[in-house]
Amino acid sequence: MKYRNVLGIDFGGSGIKGAPVDTKEGSLLTERYRIPTPVPATPEDVSGVISQISVHFKWKGPVGLAFPAVVQRGFVKTASNIDKSWIGINASKLIMDKTGLPTYVVNDADAAGMAEMKFGAGKGKKGSVLLITVGTGIGTVFFTKGKLVPNTELGHVYLKSGIEAEDFASDAVRQNEGLEWEEWARRFNVYLHEMEKLFWPELIIIGGGMSKKPRKFLEQITINTKIVMAKAKNEAGIIGAALATKANRDFFR
Repeated sequence: MKYRNVLGIDFGGSGIKGAPVDTKEGSLLTERYRIPTPVPATPEDVSGVISQISVHFKWKGPVGLAFPAVVQRGFVKTASNIDKSWIGINASKLIMDKTGLPTYVVNDADAAGMAEMKFGAGKGKKGSVLLITVGTGIGTVFFTKGKLVPNTELGHVYLKSGIEAEDFASDAVRQNEGLEWEEWARRFNVYLHEMEKLFWPELIIIGGGMSKKPRKFLEQITINTKIVMAKAKNEAGIIGAALATKANRDFFR
């Protein structure tokens, strides 16, 4: 299957958004189209929204979906931040059946990481790079020598306090607990020290909503690893989903 443009879709906690992507340039070909995420976000309802997005663009080509869970060969393996009914579902097949379009599904953090390594802050970096997305949860992506290690779930590591990292230092925790920025930053610093100790990356890229607010927390960060903010911002999942689809075109054979 030869193609350059892919409909990239990002399945988020509050919205499902998509746009056609030029995979060579890493750019959106139109404005994003967004539909609120159904509550509950069941397979049937979410696949229906994705179908609506494809119809909106009158799309006839392949679809790439950034999905908030571990995904292996199209099958959903975890459901930390989505409806539990997704576990065991072949998301690729479900969406292909709903839309009639070939669909590749990739972990959402991995998608963002692919966009960032190809076109953003990680471009040209060949050493070990850790991308950390901070939002409702904590997502992680690890690259070594430019190659993705898929489905890392380092937001679920347990810290010395005995609590999972994303239950301690996500942006959702900051908001729900009413933490001041300085207090939240100290928590995030604990997590970053753990990542540095375990993986010794040469570069850490901060993505998600926190990449827009470095002045709020960077002064509290004391790790030795170089830290930069992601560049792709809100478009990373869409672009990365399209790139993953392009890179895995054999999946459709």
